[in-house]
Amino acid sequence: MVNPLVAAAFVASAPAHAQDWSYSAALYLYAAETETSIGDRSATLSFSDALENLDATFMGTFTAENGQWGVSLDYMMTDIGFNTATPGPSYSGLNTSIKTRILTGYLSYRIHETETVSTDLLAGARWYDTNTTMTLQAGTLPTNSRTTSDDWTDPVIGLRSRFSLNDKWSGTVVADVGGWEDRETWQVLLTADYAFSNKWVGRFGFRHISVSNDSGTNSYSFKQSGPIAGMTYRF
Repeated sequence: MVNPLVAAAFVASAPAHAQDWSYSAALYLYAAETETSIGDRSATLSFSDALENLDATFMGTFTAENGQWGVSLDYMMTDIGFNTATPGPSYSGLNTSIKTRILTGYLSYRIHETETVSTDLLAGARWYDTNTTMTLQAGTLPTNSRTTSDDWTDPVIGLRSRFSLNDKWSGTVVADVGGWEDRETWQVLLTADYAFSNKWVGRFGFRHISVSNDSGTNSYSFKQSGPIAGMTYRF
């Protein structure tokens, strides 16, 4: 469930004159390699393997802007289960189930703008929800399972720059960092954007996102890196 404090902050930040705002919504595919670890146990899954083992997914963004101010939300949900080999006879394999939800929300303020470049200061939060189980299948040793199920919200700050190359092509760079106490998160997103029309914009690029939490009995980390492609509708 989405953290209500995060949702309330973005609703409260919106001005009353909704007619002055412009909006955009996008769906995208994130072809990422996923690295997950719980304590000293880790697993890596390529994007091609993730597609074969994918049970459910949804990835989308929503943005609203009014002059120098804006708000944006990015939501990713994935549910993957897979098996990997383990060395030696102690265990016959490692079974991993990863269910994650990541919601990142920003309040943005335009700090620099020319005809071709604009830069926004970002402040917001990243909500992360995980249910990850790693099970060493029985070999000479019995089955051994380790599970992390938790959710938390970290504050983040960042920058977003947009570059206009011509009437069709543009680029976007987003970087943020945040965390709290024994938690840490950061993200980098680079995209090339092509305007098919005034309403439709195609995007492709590269994204890396990292989340870690060392506050529990077992340290936990989640990393994804890979190409991203999607379509945005502006209204």
